[in-house]
Amino acid sequence: MTIPVTTTDPINARILAVSEDRLQGFQRDPLGEIARQSGVELPVVIERLQAMLRAGTIRRVRQTLLATNLAQGALVAWQVPDEKLTAAFDYMFQRDPFSGHVVIRTTDAAIAGAKYKLWTTLKVPQGFSMTRHCEFLCRATGAENFILLPAKKLFALGVGHVRRRGLEPGSRADVLAEVTDVAVETLTNLEWRVLEALKREFAPEELVPNIWDARAREAGVSLEQFFEMASGFERRKIIGRFSTFLEHVKPVANGERVTRHNALFHWAVPPGREVDAGREVGRHHIMTHAYWREAGPEFHNVNVMGVAHGTDKQVLLAHKAAIDRHLQEAGITVSYTNVFWGGRSEIKPSEISPAVYREWCQRVGIDPVKMQE
Repeated sequence: MTIPVTTTDPINARILAVSEDRLQGFQRDPLGEIARQSGVELPVVIERLQAMLRAGTIRRVRQTLLATNLAQGALVAWQVPDEKLTAAFDYMFQRDPFSGHVVIRTTDAAIAGAKYKLWTTLKVPQGFSMTRHCEFLCRATGAENFILLPAKKLFALGVGHVRRRGLEPGSRADVLAEVTDVAVETLTNLEWRVLEALKREFAPEELVPNIWDARAREAGVSLEQFFEMASGFERRKIIGRFSTFLEHVKPVANGERVTRHNALFHWAVPPGREVDAGREVGRHHIMTHAYWREAGPEFHNVNVMGVAHGTDKQVLLAHKAAIDRHLQEAGITVSYTNVFWGGRSEIKPSEISPAVYREWCQRVGIDPVKMQE
């Protein structure tokens, strides 16, 4: 029999409702935990995840990291001439290992910030300069300007498309979102080796009950030592979640689309109220990301941002309107707000290894020393 690979299949939906973003931290037995929480037997969980990964319904399966605690990071808005936009997009996605999300964004209103059509996430390993990296990318792509938007605080981070289907606008948690600080941790060479093995994507055939055995051997440590170090990473807030990532916008199995629209919401709130506003925005269930970022005058001094996904643009706007009303009810003044809509997009994990950065510098003909802070 053909194994169903769509997200709407009832068994797959039960698995994905857990596996997308419910396994927080490090799990010694992540596939077993998916089986337990979904109520689907482990052999079926493995069979379905392997099939969806091979079919492209699932883009990747991996242990995520809180990379903001391992490398300097920022959202970057790029001003690129229209005739160079496609080539710049391709370069960021295909040739820069440190750019993660690469998205073309547009606005419904003609505002000054609309000239920044290319948006990326960037991680630059410890010791190297984000500004110098972006200046190199400008030379390589023809970008005319860039604005770095590093996160000061995080309020929401968890992309669970399947479990977010059918949410009513205004649906939110009973409590405020938690605040995650951004603080870069320093690792030893052994810790980097274990972390590299921990975070590497899983191929379908690697999805087996004892999923970490091979990774411990790859890192050259015992399984128990691997577990101890991974648990230590979690305590240090380096570990994110074990996750199956769905293809966001592109059609996948049987022409299915998991989402059609991704919206980057902007709010400008009074200085000193950023955390209050972020915790209110982050408690809304539709938000996959929410953070405090200072955007500056070109974006009307926006300081709270968030991302939401959906299949219907008007429904996403209804969600935003509900958040706007909630902020007003919470006594938080919003002096400016806007939506940047995502069009073409590609997503890959950003590389964060200093050794990989030095290798990349040599490959593109840059002296690594000149890229240091």
